[in-house]
Amino acid sequence: MDEDILKLLDTENVQIKKLQEIVKKAIEDEELIVQNLLNPPKEILTRGQNISDKVAKFGGSWLFIISFFVILTIWITFNVAASQADAFDPYPFILMNLILSCIAALQAPTIMMSQNRQEEKDRKRGENDYLINLKAELEIRALNQKLDLLLQEQITVLFQSQAKQMEMLKRIESKL
Repeated sequence: MDEDILKLLDTENVQIKKLQEIVKKAIEDEELIVQNLLNPPKEILTRGQNISDKVAKFGGSWLFIISFFVILTIWITFNVAASQADAFDPYPFILMNLILSCIAALQAPTIMMSQNRQEEKDRKRGENDYLINLKAELEIRALNQKLDLLLQEQITVLFQSQAKQMEMLKRIESKL
């Protein structure tokens, strides 16, 4: 009878060792993904990229819109109210149109450069999301393996213990 109990305990120890192996394998599979997520590559910006980001940030802000509106209002008011001799850009405001065209010509490609860099950041974020999903999938697979192993081992142990119980019952029956 003591041998039967020892065999059952040995079976449980084997089962625990198999579960530990599954956990160890899952940790090894996830290590690369975790390292990639915890230590993303540092983004090294050139001076031009830095400038384009700052221009895009300022060009797309309310501060830019309001200050631009105020400057244009002052420009137009001064040139309309000033005498012909003091006005540096009289009524058709040709100089103002030239400056506005230059600003638009320089600002548009700068903002496009910044948007391209933002697109690259979004792509990297998408890759990180994929890695997180992959990590979750690996974890689910490991859990399924553990459950399958537990069920298989429990069924085996139940059959073995049932067989041993039947043997014990037969011995008790034969003694009676």
